[in-house]
Amino acid sequence: MSKQPNVIVFFTDQQRWDTSGLHGNPLNLMPNFDRLASYNTHIDAAITCQPVCGPARSCLQTGLYATQTGVTWNFITLDPKLKTLAHYFNEAGYHTSYIGKWHLADRNTDGPVAQEERGGYQEWLASNLLEFVSDAYDTVLYNNDNEQVRLPGYRVDAMTDAAIRNIDAMAKDEKPFFQFLSYLEPHHQNHIDDYPPPDGYREPYTGKWIPPDLQTLGGSSGQHLGGYYGMVKRLDEALGRILDALKSLGILDNTIILFTSDHGCHFKTRNAEYKRSCHEASVRVPTAFAGPGFQGGGRRREVTSLVDLVATLLDSAGIEVPDTLPGRSLMPRLRGESAEWENLAFIQISESQVARAIRTSRWKYSVVAPGIGGKEAPGSDHYVEEFLYDLETDPYELQNLIEHESHAAVADHLKERLCKAMESAGETRPVVDSLPRTIPSQRIVAKHEMLQ
Repeated sequence: MSKQPNVIVFFTDQQRWDTSGLHGNPLNLMPNFDRLASYNTHIDAAITCQPVCGPARSCLQTGLYATQTGVTWNFITLDPKLKTLAHYFNEAGYHTSYIGKWHLADRNTDGPVAQEERGGYQEWLASNLLEFVSDAYDTVLYNNDNEQVRLPGYRVDAMTDAAIRNIDAMAKDEKPFFQFLSYLEPHHQNHIDDYPPPDGYREPYTGKWIPPDLQTLGGSSGQHLGGYYGMVKRLDEALGRILDALKSLGILDNTIILFTSDHGCHFKTRNAEYKRSCHEASVRVPTAFAGPGFQGGGRRREVTSLVDLVATLLDSAGIEVPDTLPGRSLMPRLRGESAEWENLAFIQISESQVARAIRTSRWKYSVVAPGIGGKEAPGSDHYVEEFLYDLETDPYELQNLIEHESHAAVADHLKERLCKAMESAGETRPVVDSLPRTIPSQRIVAKHEMLQ
């Protein structure tokens, strides 16, 4: 058995952070995740850097921002010349495998993916657009030879079965393995605009707990939340099955697990669809690391981006993190070696709108490019302020403070931090127009508070 740790990425699609009991959900949807995160390292504020499927996946595969990968909206092929997680792990002597949804190949293909567009993964059982070639009880993937493979069972279970078989085979090898397991759930099924859970999993959660933003803003949550929760429940059961398989194979203690998602879901409350906004519902995702180096890490308060997850994953496996990657590894902090960490995540959007935002430990500040459609350009040199939220008092972002006179200093401070973040990501420093500060407020924010 290899002394190098095995690595598994358990990747969900469109999963809100507050589906976890650790974030206050009372429905016990994720007991396996909650237990795993509690005993290992729970990333409390994990923020996607692009709340759209393809762009977010390009960021997690490469450790780069979407403007650096070139995948700034869906249906753009990831440049085969870019180095991915698979390439790093291949070079470190790992057996690399990918199962599930890819969403980074030629826009003209729903299912099969050309070998040169597979990101360097050695073993392949995937579909480019899983939501277009499969259904809840009709799982269609394509193997290394691009032969169609139909798997029996509910889609989450079918993919989990395939992953366990693959892990069992790879565990017999002397080489360590890197398994990327990319589910579609709890993403909606596009052709029916529904969230289809396993039979019997919708009814127990329909009409139950509703997050405050959805209670207030409505959207499609009344129609969809029961099914969505049922999908999350089955995903957590799949996580439990993976853990059981690792334990039975005697490799659980030598396996690093990253659980995360590409983006969240706001159920048509912030725009006309389910994501593509800078709000917490779209950008905050449930995330935890487990395994060697992560036991007892506790609930981490560092604001952590998807690109930081890449750096952390490489570092945890003993792979040197290139200076060219913008992400920061959490490993030094977990080892007690460094206290430096800027609590800031940078968010880009260039599909529903051309917008930028930063998320700190307390604040969310967003700007939008006026007069530019989401698919007209990946970025702009001119933006206008859009919103400011105080996440300490308003975690579900129901009161926009951007025009409050009392918060002008906060907005100005965050504007400067956003511009610096854009420059650090390789973007041109923009001109950002402030909105008039006219709405009075009874509370004055102290200067030291705005720096949080």
